[in-house]
Amino acid sequence: MAHFAELDDNNKVLRIVVINNAECIGPDGVESEEIGIAFCQYLYGGIWKQTSYNGSFRKNFAGLNSTYDPVKDAFIPAKPEESPWEDYVLDEVTLQWVPPIPMPTDGKQYVWDYVNKEWVEVIPLA
Repeated sequence: MAHFAELDDNNKVLRIVVINNAECIGPDGVESEEIGIAFCQYLYGGIWKQTSYNGSFRKNFAGLNSTYDPVKDAFIPAKPEESPWEDYVLDEVTLQWVPPIPMPTDGKQYVWDYVNKEWVEVIPLA
């Protein structure tokens, strides 16, 4: 199955549709995003980009209210605006919203403390 995201004029994702892979195959037997886009436009009109459920292309699966960045050719998830997310920053490699301080990599478990804006070690129950 192939997934396509409909975009508004500002590249915000409006909806995701799933179509049969056969609808993306051209007369030469090769699968093509352009053919899938044409199929979506025939059915629904609008502006479409293919998205990958496993992130194998365009970095992230398109979600409702996420944004397509044409320069990066990637989908960026919507950043929740209410606390505790307001201090998160966009990781320019993964294009995911992350805490402003990287989580320690010492093998212990941590949770992000939104009030104090720091990582706090999770102490396992004995």
